[in-house]
Amino acid sequence: MHAILAEFGLPYEFPHNVEKAAEKLDLEISTQEIKKRRDFRTTTTFTIDPKDAKDFDDALSLKKLENGNWEIGIHIADVSHYIIPGSILDNEAYKRATSVYLVDRVVPMLPEILSNRACSLRPQETKLCFAAVFELDEKANVLNEWFGRTVIFSDRRFTYEEAQERIETKAGDLVEEILQLDKLAKLLRKERFKKGSIAFDRVEVKFNLDKEGKPLGVFFKESKDANKLIEEFMLLANKRVAEFIGKVPKGQKAKTFVYRIHDEPNPEKLLSLSNFVKKFGYDLQTGETEVARSINNLLEKVKGTNEEDMIEQLTIRTMAKAVYSSNNIGHYGLAFNHYSHFTSPIRRYPDVMVHRLLQHYLDGGSSANQREIEDQCKHSSKMEILATEAERTSIKYKQVEFLQDKIGEEFDGVISGVSEWGLYVQITDSLCEGMVRLSDIEGDFYTFDAPNYCARGKQTGQEYRMGDEVRIKVRRADLVKKQLDFELV
Repeated sequence: MHAILAEFGLPYEFPHNVEKAAEKLDLEISTQEIKKRRDFRTTTTFTIDPKDAKDFDDALSLKKLENGNWEIGIHIADVSHYIIPGSILDNEAYKRATSVYLVDRVVPMLPEILSNRACSLRPQETKLCFAAVFELDEKANVLNEWFGRTVIFSDRRFTYEEAQERIETKAGDLVEEILQLDKLAKLLRKERFKKGSIAFDRVEVKFNLDKEGKPLGVFFKESKDANKLIEEFMLLANKRVAEFIGKVPKGQKAKTFVYRIHDEPNPEKLLSLSNFVKKFGYDLQTGETEVARSINNLLEKVKGTNEEDMIEQLTIRTMAKAVYSSNNIGHYGLAFNHYSHFTSPIRRYPDVMVHRLLQHYLDGGSSANQREIEDQCKHSSKMEILATEAERTSIKYKQVEFLQDKIGEEFDGVISGVSEWGLYVQITDSLCEGMVRLSDIEGDFYTFDAPNYCARGKQTGQEYRMGDEVRIKVRRADLVKKQLDFELV
């Protein structure tokens, strides 16, 4: 794992002076500080996070108003209260720009004293937050909004599984609150898809590791209602914060801000995706107005089929990459004209920038220097890409390690890619991917037919194409190269 971090130029520990600076921080919450903030300590508030999470950077508060509407607070750890611009801690956080999530460890953006203690919205503790507070009616229409600093006291920490249990069984503590939030989240989600948001429900590969970090098994993390509930309110906060700054009357210039932007898909890539899915009997419209709806229909139709994972991957590859920028072009995948990142400042530096800019503008400050902000956005995007590549590499490493003692064993798989060297095959029950070399396929001489995404035998005309089910045997597991070699059975 250290070698993977080194390969991508990522740190694995904090410099001594950074640790020292973190230890010197005053973590006491003074009465004066509380007086400056909107107090939510008596409002029902809780967090919902993964079972193994150590840093809880978002909490939801819920209160029924006298007029029958709901006041929903999205409270985010106030990291910018603790890290001062230009300080040692700030410089280190900016340099890292993101936490890195490898299979068996997290390389945090902030020292542990901040990420897991001071800023983490732990249950039964008073915490400082930056919040987006909304008044919603029963149909989930936003009637009022407020942005600013708050103080909270989280009543309870839920894991996703516990919150999901409340939604499914309609029983347990705080069940009414969770069901109400779930109901509003589903209405928000429905509205979002109606407006052209694209529904990528990615399956995450996770490992059961022993004490030494050796993978004992693979499981998949699916997104259920509890995950979607949190996602929906985070999206709402991110969107409305960006609109609050970016939506200005005609003729006026919006102040400099940090946006999360996502460009439209490249028409050529879309066309080749459309031609590819036709071979499986699916239809993808590439006309400007239908694309998003058509992609959603496609993703819905492939659910539960052998080609689901592959078509979803290809569709994601067709999309542009989302990046940070001070030049807002909107977010195509979410179908939002304004979108930012406000909800994860413990693990993403752009969110810290957003909190600072937002407070600066709430205080009546003038527009920030765009060139400076743009440079910071570019750096954050670059570091995010490196972190993602390191995360993928660590998954690949653990997959090779998982199959290391299974040489000679047979598995069912699906052809996930074809190249001039061979067939990429993904094992169905673990999503481990390896290669069958074309030169190793017996009984014929196979060549790569690029336009048709297949390998074809010269004599027999036998074809192997993406999406085909095959049975393979594990031939080699090379940990150094992080490569798996399979042979067709």
